[in-house]
Amino acid sequence: MAIGFMEVQLVKAKGLRDTDIFGKMDPYVLIQYKGQEKRSGVANGKGKNPVWNEKFIFKVEYPGSSNQHKLILKIMDKDLYTDDFVGEAIIHVGDLLAQGVENGGAKLQTLKYRVVRANKSYCGEIDVGVTFTRKVEDKFVEEDIGGWKESDHYLL
Repeated sequence: MAIGFMEVQLVKAKGLRDTDIFGKMDPYVLIQYKGQEKRSGVANGKGKNPVWNEKFIFKVEYPGSSNQHKLILKIMDKDLYTDDFVGEAIIHVGDLLAQGVENGGAKLQTLKYRVVRANKSYCGEIDVGVTFTRKVEDKFVEEDIGGWKESDHYLL
């Protein structure tokens, strides 16, 4: 099993369905990957076309315990009492991870992904880039850490 880091570049969204009746919505994104969750900043008053330009790092094990390598981006509208669900985009990253494990790293350039509501109807797009970098395993070298002869327990 390979271990590495997936960097998600959250850029912007366009044409989102506005959930606020008065004023402009304040969107943010919940990014989820296999039990890990990160939250973007709130784009206050940016309405249907927010810009974030934020990066998030996730720890990745590949292939891992399941083959469900999905990056889920849930767009929410920050409100005073209850935040509203705007829509979500799902990015399947299994092929990216497989390529990254084989080559030491892989990158999905920033692309537009469809944002859909709960009923799967289109409600805008979101621009996201994803990079996977495999962690280089540290080689065990006895000389670097000292042998048992150098320990205090050797002196009996």
